[in-house]
Formats: sequence, structure tokens, C-alpha cells
Amino acid sequence: MAEQSIVARKRTARLRLRPFWVLILAALACLPVAFIAEELVVQASALAVSASIVASAALLSIGHNRLQRRDKARLALAMSTAATDPAPVFCTDRHGSILTQNPAAETRFGACQGQPMSRALSRALPNASAVAFRLESTLVRAPSAQEAVVTVRGAVFVTAYRVGSGTIWRVEDGGDTPVRGAAGSLPMMVVSRNGTILSMNDAMRRTLGHRKRALSDVFEHLPVQSGQRLRLRGAEGWIEVVAIDLQSGGDGRREIYILPVDLLPVEDSVAARAFGALPVALVHIAGDGRILAANPRAQTLLNLHPGSDLDLSDVVEGLGRPINDWLSDTLEERIPSRPEMVRACLRDEECFVQITLGRITGEGGPTLLGVLHDATALKSMEQQFVQSQKMQAIGELAGGIAHDFNNLLTAITGHCDLMMLRHDQGEPDFADLAQIQQNANRAASLVGQLLAFSRKQTMRPEIVDLRASMSDLAHLLNRLVGERVGLTLDHDPALKPIRVDRRQLDQVIMNLVVNARDAMAEGGTILVETRVVALTSPLRRDRAEVPPGDYVTIRISDEGVGIPPDQITRIFEPFFTTKPTGEGTGLGLSMVYGIVKQSGGFVFADSVVGKGSAFTLYFPAHDPSLIVEEDLDTARLFPTQLSETGAEAVVLLVEDEASVRAFASRALRLRGFTVLEAENAEVALDMLRDQELAVDIFVTDVIMPGMDGPTWVCEALKTRPDVKVVFVSGYAEDVLNAMEAKVPNSVFLAKPFTLQDLTMTVQRQLP
Repeated sequence: MAEQSIVARKRTARLRLRPFWVLILAALACLPVAFIAEELVVQASALAVSASIVASAALLSIGHNRLQRRDKARLALAMSTAATDPAPVFCTDRHGSILTQNPAAETRFGACQGQPMSRALSRALPNASAVAFRLESTLVRAPSAQEAVVTVRGAVFVTAYRVGSGTIWRVEDGGDTPVRGAAGSLPMMVVSRNGTILSMNDAMRRTLGHRKRALSDVFEHLPVQSGQRLRLRGAEGWIEVVAIDLQSGGDGRREIYILPVDLLPVEDSVAARAFGALPVALVHIAGDGRILAANPRAQTLLNLHPGSDLDLSDVVEGLGRPINDWLSDTLEERIPSRPEMVRACLRDEECFVQITLGRITGEGGPTLLGVLHDATALKSMEQQFVQSQKMQAIGELAGGIAHDFNNLLTAITGHCDLMMLRHDQGEPDFADLAQIQQNANRAASLVGQLLAFSRKQTMRPEIVDLRASMSDLAHLLNRLVGERVGLTLDHDPALKPIRVDRRQLDQVIMNLVVNARDAMAEGGTILVETRVVALTSPLRRDRAEVPPGDYVTIRISDEGVGIPPDQITRIFEPFFTTKPTGEGTGLGLSMVYGIVKQSGGFVFADSVVGKGSAFTLYFPAHDPSLIVEEDLDTARLFPTQLSETGAEAVVLLVEDEASVRAFASRALRLRGFTVLEAENAEVALDMLRDQELAVDIFVTDVIMPGMDGPTWVCEALKTRPDVKVVFVSGYAEDVLNAMEAKVPNSVFLAKPFTLQDLTMTVQRQLP
């Protein structure tokens, strides 16, 4: 095949020379015209054309000869540097024929000038034509190519370099190279991507007895995994072996080394050379856990020092049970051999290692061979996945707990409001009721943090001017930080508005300011800065990408103790806190993260231990021209005082929680509404079948046993399309995202709500 390629290249070269001869023939064809023509002008023209053609042919010839001389010079220079090379080196022309060879090539292969390269390679390699063809094909796409071929004498490396129109070939024996040095002492074969055996060394041929074509002809079970104990079909029957599977190149080829289970102990010279030369980390372990030997790669991976007397339990940890128990179970074959993930405890940095054990038998009894792989990157990805799953599970749990807890808080705060209506502020019981109400509000705030973390709280976005918002909040912030800590506000003069839930934004800022205060036990200054940032390209950091656009940033920095680098990646995890036990719930920064992300923003943390920390919040800047009517001040849109239009209005109250239903019913009746109660959606629909029953507004819970709120309301509105709706819930479920589209005349009221919240919301829905 390679010789066919050389013939094709010779044919191509002849085609390249053909224009020269075509020009010469064209010039010769013009000469008879010059002699035959009678007119002097025609003769002169023919001679001029012929001369120009000859000149063109001469220039073409000169250019061609110059290229040939330049190629020969480059090839001669390359071969002059190879004169002292101990490896055989050949130089071939553009046709693939050998021009010259260095002394090492003459010594090993003899005189090969004029021969095709594949013929010279056939004296050292099996199937040399295919090797030469693959290398020549690679040189069409790349300036160099290399291939390793396993022979009976070991591995041979053939490298080809393109130099001008010629090629330099270098043939090197594998010898005692650190990568393939074990090929001569251990059975080894090269396998293609699809499991075809491409070549094998002499040790493998002796083990198998004859040439095999595929892995399925060699092993009892596939696939082959490094460190796995397998049965191999040998020349005299089945053999127990441990396989080492290594990638050989980018084309999918693999090198598979075979370690017989009855391998001599590693102290033996032949086995020791193979053990140390394999390009994979190997550890020889005694039955009691002592490390008998570790090859150089394992010493580097585990940070072992030659001559140290250690047990495997001194080197790795984190298996989840005693290391020696695992070794004993594997040695006695009580458990199947499978990879285990452990941590290398002698390394200064975090390093995880995947170990696969194989049982081998020597003169001193059975021992274990461990195949090690650096799995730090894999472990990091696994931890990120587990953390995301854990956060999702906690979010679901938080949402469910918050929904039920908000029902309790609604009943507590609601009945407290009803009792406060019957007491004056001067009465002794009023202070106790105020304490109950205050603590219920604190509990509601804690539930809000849970919902913010799980991103299931109800957002009430509005257009916020940070200058005005921070000014209103400054008095409270100054009280929070105390006298030993200073608070400085610095606003951008060109600050743009943002669209967020103002109540939740205040909670975020207060939480970050309190954390900054706690980080400065000796006092200091907290700086709160607002800036307008225009991103012309995406901002990528901390596994997040901020799209281009205009943003308003809020940066809260302190001069405190800072956050260690190993903790700053975990600060947004729920229930993770750097504060002493009893001084933090670990929900503060989780709530910050949840609120910011739900608002469409980003939060980043920077810290230097001993110098302080800074949290930067990115919120999309809101275009003032896009402000709509519902974004205006709610106090202007909705008056705080109730009108009398609600008097005699009929409210159908649907709530499965009896205590919440009792409070809401009493509150609405106190404001003059006629209230019809239903404990679930089915009862409500039965009541509405009475066509003479007039209902002005539905007040319904969203999540109930059986039919949920939006479903039964849509059914009821088919016959009563003019009835207004108020949905209430502990958090906004996914079903509420499309609720406004399904029920246009509806509003949402989040639990826990007060007496005034309920009555005002119902009042605003009435015409």
C-alpha cells in the first residue's frame, strides 16, 4: 500500500513538470510560422511569441530547480545533525525513495539508498508497509507523525518529519524508557478502539500460545479495567491475571499489560523492573496492610519517601470503615474487587485517590496489588453534584415545612390581632399580646429565610431607588452595628433604579451588614457602595456567568478577620457558618443567595484573611422608560384606609386549615363582609351549584387536599365569570406562575398575613 502511494506521488511529480514541456512544444510550434510567413511583421510576431514562451519555460525551470536545491539543502542540514544520532535516521525524497541515511542506519539496516522506506522498515517491523502508509497519511495533515510498534524485541518508535518536499525518518528502540520499559518483561498487547489486537510482544505470545485477533478471544469477561482480576485464555488453559489498561494515543489505541496472579514478589529483580517501569501508580501491599513497595508514580501521588515503613492506613483515609478490614476482605475474597475512593492524607493539598485492589500469590503467601489513579478532579465534580442534590432536597424540605408553618403563624398572628382589637394599649394584657405578635413576626422572618434559600418565597418586585432605600435603612443599620463600628454609605451620582422586592432587599443588606459587624470584634468601618457597571462582555467567575448589560452593584466590605480560602466556597451553603456554636443558624448567607438569585441578580464574595471581606451584589439596572403603573409606590395606588364598599359583600372562604379559616372568617365579618366557609374545593363547588347564591369574591388557599385552589376557581368561573379572586398560600408554587394568565381577576396574598393585610386585599378586589 505504501509503495502504491509512492508511485502516485511520482506520477504527481511528473504532472507538475508537464507544463514545462508544454511550453517548450508551444515555442517550437511557433518557429515554422516565423520561417513560412512572407510578411516581416508576422515573422517578427511569431519569433517574439516563441521567445516569450521559451523565457517562461526557462523561468519555470529555474524556479523548479531552485526549489529542488533549497529542499536538498534543508534535507542535507537535517541529515548533518543526525550524523551522530545513535538511532537510525533516513532521508527520503518527495517520491518516498531513500536519499541518504546516517551511520547508525547503515550499521543496522545496511545500504538502503534508492529503496522505498517501507522496504527498509520491513527489516525491523512487522507489517512495515501499513506503518509507513499511516505515517505518510498523517504527514499530509501535520508536520510530524509518530507510531509505536510492539515487536518480539520490544517496542519500536518510528517518527517522521516533513522537511520541504522530503521526509526525515527516525527509528528508535523502546529500550528502558520509563513509559514502555516493561514491555519486554511483562506480557503486553496494543489494542484498537473496537477491541482488535494490533500487536503483542514476545511475552504475550508465549502466554497466549499463538496470535489472537480480538480481546474477546483472550479474556473470559469484558470490558478490561485497570486493576481488575480476570481470567485469561492461555496456552495451557485459563490463567488468573491482573490487567493494567493504559491509553496509548489519541486514536483510541490502548496498551494492556498482564500481571499474572502468581507473579513473584516485587523484590524479585525482573518483577521489580516491570513494577517500577509501568506508567501507572502501583502499590504492593501485605496482608496486614504494610506497604511492601510503591513504584515512582505511586510515591509521587501519595507523597511517600523511599525506605519509609508505613501501613496503607497511614497513607490514605476516608473509606468509611477501617482500611485493614477492607484489605482483609479483599485478600480473603469475601467481597468483589471494585474501585474505592480515599483521600491521600500525606499530601499538603487536597488529593483524592481511586484504588483498585487485585489479589496476587507469591512465595510468601497472598498479597495485594493496588492500582491507583488521581481522582481529585472527579471527586470535586462528585462533591459539587452531591451538594447541588443536597441543596435541592433541603429546599424542597424547607418549602414544605414553611407552607405548614406559615399556616400556624397565620392563625397565631391573626388571633393575636383579634385579641388586640379588644384591648387598649394601657391594659396589662396588651403588652403580652404585643410580645406574642413580635415573636410570631420573628418566626415568620425565619421561615422567610428558609423560603429565600429554596427560592420559593413570593416576590413583590417594585422599582427601588437605592439612594432613598438606603437612606431609610441607614438609621436601623447604625443601630445594628453599634458604637464601635462605623458605617459609611457611598452612592454613585448616576445611580439607576432596580426592580426588586424592597422588603427582601433590606433583609439582604441588613444580614450582610450584621455579618460584617460580627467579623470586626475590635471595631472598624463597614463601607456600603453602590455603583453603575456596564458589562460589554460576559463576566465569568465562581462558576457563574453574568451576561453583558447595565448593572447596579451593591458592595458591602469590612475590615474584619476574613474568610479562609477553604471555607469561602461553602459560605452560601445552608446551615454552614463560621461563627461559634450558638451564634449563628447558617441560614443568613443562604437567604442572601436565594433572594439575589430569585431577583435575577448575582452575588460574589472576596476575602483576604486578616484584612477583611467584601460581598458584591449585581442587579440588572432598570430602564426608567419601562416603568409601568403597577411598579409605582403601592401606598399611592392603594389607600391604607378601608372604604365602605365592602359592606354587605359576600365572600366565599375556602381554607383547609381550621384555625386559619376561623381567624379569616372572624376578621372579614368584623369588617362587614358576609362570609361563607368551605373546608375544601369540593364543598365550595357544591355550594356554588345553588344559582340563587350570590358571591362577590373568592378567598381560597392554593394548596389543599384534593382539588387545589386554581383548579376549582377556574371551574367555578365558567358559570360566575365576574367573581374576583384572592389566592393565599405559604409560598408561591410553580402552579402560581401561570395563575394570573388562567385567572385574570386574581391577586395573591402570602401567608402569614395580618388582619389588616387580609381585609385590605379583599377590599381592593371589590369594585
